[in-house]
Amino acid sequence: MDTFEITKIVGALSGSLLIFLVIQTGAHGIIGDTAGGHGEGHENAYVIEVAEEEAGAPEEEAEPEIDFAEVYAAADAAAGESLFRACGSCHRLEEGANAVGPHLYGAVGRDIASVEGFSYSDALASLEGQWTPEELSAFIENPSEYAPGTRMAYRGMADVQDRADLIAYLETFGS
Repeated sequence: MDTFEITKIVGALSGSLLIFLVIQTGAHGIIGDTAGGHGEGHENAYVIEVAEEEAGAPEEEAEPEIDFAEVYAAADAAAGESLFRACGSCHRLEEGANAVGPHLYGAVGRDIASVEGFSYSDALASLEGQWTPEELSAFIENPSEYAPGTRMAYRGMADVQDRADLIAYLETFGS
């Protein structure tokens, strides 16, 4: 490449930049500078009246509490099988087959943090009780909120029907 070709390229880029600046300046002259505000002498064409909110009034009505027991009574274990795919990367359904997480064979009704050979986080090891469907649902909904400090990195399953279906599927193993 000789200096003449380099000069043509630099000239083309400079010309393009100049055209861009001229168009931008012309547009600001016609439309005005909206980023800097309207300046003095400009008023809104119309004003929309908005009622003031009462102090302390809730912004939205809270969603009604869904009874997990009712949803679980009608849960579909077959639908839970497809939901388990996300769990299957860390958990196994065979008894004694621990992976990144403990095996889930017989998980429904089992004592919390009781799988032999698995090293639980202090957050789960300190919990008492059993993995009832309700407890499993609360844990699966948001593991880090249920047991702060848990090593389970799963973000949670918000849908109550999905949780019920998944737990119904887990209950078919080792019950």
